[in-house]
Amino acid sequence: MEPSKVIHELWDRMQARDWAGVGELLSDDVVVEWPVSGERIVGREDYVGVNAEYPEGWSIRVLRIVASGEEVVSEVEVPHETLGVHRVASFWTVRSGRVVTGREYWSELGSDPSPEWRAGRVERM
Repeated sequence: MEPSKVIHELWDRMQARDWAGVGELLSDDVVVEWPVSGERIVGREDYVGVNAEYPEGWSIRVLRIVASGEEVVSEVEVPHETLGVHRVASFWTVRSGRVVTGREYWSELGSDPSPEWRAGRVERM
């Protein structure tokens, strides 16, 4: 499967809570880093487990997927009923149809207030 399709399928399977299917798309020794929270997840079982155990009430909307060779970038919106709306920019490496590495930057929309000094040069989204 083409790398961009692997990542699209990854997000589709997460949305469907198809945890076994998510695992099928990961290498056994996948490494996914979350720099914002300072965490590294090593191995298929732990990556699937972290996602499967996330408190329910969320959905996934893929905003874009861009690929070049085995490198794939996805931007996804994850609204949660009680935890707010999150955005994630993910950088994946896919080899032989499986994710081998990932680096995901999760943030909550509006959680990083814009400083007053640039108020005259920006528009609120």
